[in-house]
Parts: sequence; C-alpha cells; structure tokens
Amino acid sequence: MPDLSHRVGVVTGGGKGLGRAFALHLASLGAAIVVNNRNREVDSAGRVVAEIEAAGGRAVADYSDVADPHAGEDLVALALSAFGRLDFCVTSAAISGPAMFHKTSVDAFAAVQAVNVLGTVGVVAAAAKHMRAAGGGRIVLVASTAGLHGEPTVSAYAASKGAVIALGRTIACEGAPRGVYTNVLLPYATTQMTDAGMADRFRDSMTSESVAPVVAALVDPDGTLNGEVIVAANGSLRATSSVEWGTVRVPETVDAAGLAALLDTSRAGKPHEYRTAQDAFADFAEETLP
Repeated sequence: MPDLSHRVGVVTGGGKGLGRAFALHLASLGAAIVVNNRNREVDSAGRVVAEIEAAGGRAVADYSDVADPHAGEDLVALALSAFGRLDFCVTSAAISGPAMFHKTSVDAFAAVQAVNVLGTVGVVAAAAKHMRAAGGGRIVLVASTAGLHGEPTVSAYAASKGAVIALGRTIACEGAPRGVYTNVLLPYATTQMTDAGMADRFRDSMTSESVAPVVAALVDPDGTLNGEVIVAANGSLRATSSVEWGTVRVPETVDAAGLAALLDTSRAGKPHEYRTAQDAFADFAEETLP
C-alpha cells in the first residue's frame, strides 16, 4: 500500500460519504489531511478531524464553501500554514439537485454547476498552481458515470460531472510536463445522495470505504498514472475511455435511415482512442483527406 508519510492533502466534501472515507483512509496511510466540508452542524469536517486525530493521525478542518471563488486559495493556504506543504488534492464536494430537465430552472441548474464544476475548478486551479511551482503533485477529481453516460432526472448533475471528466483529462495533459498528474474517479457508493435509489441487494456492499484504496493509489507519490478515468466500487474497478469508431464516407445527400446505416457501419469498424481533441482531429483529418 502507498506510504503517505510526510504527505499533505486536501479532501473537499470530506465531512460525509465518499469524502469522509477518503480522508480517513488517506490519514491512516500517514497523510496529513485538510478536511473540507461547508456544513458546520451536520456531517462536520471537525468530526472527521476528531476521528483522524483519535487514531493518531494529523488533520485540520476547513468550512469553506467550494463555490466561493476564494475557497481554493484558502484551502491551499491552510494546508501550507498547518502542515508546510501540499502534495495532493481530492475533490469530492458535490450536490445533485434532481429534477426532470423540462421541469428544472436555469437558476437551479446553475446552482449545481456552481458547486460541482466551478467549485472543482477553483480548488484544483489553486492546488495545481502550487504543485506546478513545487515540482509535482497528484489531483483526483471525483465525477460520476452520470457524466459518462447520462442519467434521467439529474440533468444538472450529469452535465456537471461530464464537465469534470473533460476538465480532468485536460489538466492531466497540461500538468504532466510539470509532474502534476490528474485522474478522474467515477465511484458507485451508498451515500446520502444515492441511498434512496440504491437497490437493497447492493446497499451494504457498495460502501465508500471500498473505493478509498483506489484514491490512495492515485495520490501515491511513486505513481505516474495520468489522464485515467476509472469506475470503482465494491473492491473492483473498470478502466473507461472515450472512443470514436470507424470512419465512413457520407454521400452528398442522406436521409435518416441512411444516416442510421452509416452509424452502424462506423460502429462495426475499428475503435480509436485519443489522449486529446487535437490528436482526434489530426487522425480524422488525415484519414479523410482525398
């Protein structure tokens, strides 16, 4: 298992569910943790800090709302003042806001993006800036398969998590030359957010704790994984990828049935995986040149 002694990390949304499990597990491996959770009364970051300290670990609580544009800078500053360094960042803070898309409002949709997307951006931008200057670091963005496949009744949440996946792959490309490695985790777990929709036969096995070892491996200072998007649950994982299938020429005119047939032909072709959009474009352009 990773040795995280003398390592310091920030975990957002660390007062409950996945974030709490991550904070406790990382601390058990020797890391000092800044536990962030905006709720001071319920699911308090302070309670998690007390658990870590009772087990002999080191931690400090932070109650910033990640949607605050200054939260990221404040979290980095707290890590540096409390422990003298910052080596990794795990963004677990999120809200759902379930509603059928045609019944939601722009304001409700924006509120989810403010926490899940901009809250991730602000924290990770501040952490990445520090890590680049320090010569390296590890970033884990917690997203969801809703952002990979879509999910009914949670359009705002799914859109936000799709944005987090794309963000993670992008900053992975940018950070690698400076030793800042970023990966995206898509966990399945029984939490306050998912409990109501979790089937009884899965509820007890889909624990937050069963996902935590994957997070620890992703922040391992000896690891160099970068740009991975990983589904994890119940002590298991799946690698995921964005795939473009075979290239098919489109005739000058095509109707709906013809387009459906072309797509079937494409799916029967060779799958293509790319690290960046530029790579995908270059390959497509070369293949379709006359």
